[in-house]
Amino acid sequence: MLLDAHCHLTGNYQKDMDVESVLRRAQIAGVHGMIAVGTDLEDSGNVLKLAESHDNIRASLGVHPHDAKLWDPDTEQALTELLQSPKALFVGETGLDWHYDLSPRERQEPAFRAQIRLAKKLNKPLMIHTRSAPDATLRVLEEEDAARVGGIIHCFTENLAFAKRAVELNFYISFSGILTFPKKCEAIRETAVWAPEDRILVETDSPFLAPIPYRGKPCEPAFVTHTAKCLAELRGRDAKHIHRVIADNMETLCGWRP
Repeated sequence: MLLDAHCHLTGNYQKDMDVESVLRRAQIAGVHGMIAVGTDLEDSGNVLKLAESHDNIRASLGVHPHDAKLWDPDTEQALTELLQSPKALFVGETGLDWHYDLSPRERQEPAFRAQIRLAKKLNKPLMIHTRSAPDATLRVLEEEDAARVGGIIHCFTENLAFAKRAVELNFYISFSGILTFPKKCEAIRETAVWAPEDRILVETDSPFLAPIPYRGKPCEPAFVTHTAKCLAELRGRDAKHIHRVIADNMETLCGWRP
């Protein structure tokens, strides 16, 4: 019962993708559940429609830091309404991205804080994006008492010190295909070995970051099996054991087990 904890199956990321073919390949590969993620209001609506039409998909709905410049009271109200669906399990993808700065930093933080407060209001965990803003991300999570709902640090790319603080804040660490890139992820691999068993997840972040042996190709949920295999090897455990742990962790986090 392997799960993909974060994938993009809608929006501009996947406009040329045959979703049903992707889902069939995932099923054949043994990936029986996935969290599809919205990045703006329109995309979140499409993600919810997809989740509501497939038993093996659940939704994470939010406004990505790239689109934080679009955040306003009307967006918050519309997102709140979408999040009423029982298929909407997470709030986000939200957070801070100070690498690309596609939205001004002074707009990113208020949108991030507002979505944390919304998650607490709805009692749903958060889906966190953080890039080039580790200290600021942790500071906002602490100041907003995000530990009340916890969530996922998706596509983990930080160091062990960040991971320890995130776990203390009631967050799970989700490893992407980057984990399989041996020359670029020493700190990520160190975290993968250290992370408490009850705090680990795997994801594709498809269509990005395809793991070895598919590196350089468009990623899809079926490929999460390779990341899970790498994680199992690093931790010295059987792959089936890791699959069970991941399913258990997702159920503990959000109450869903496909």
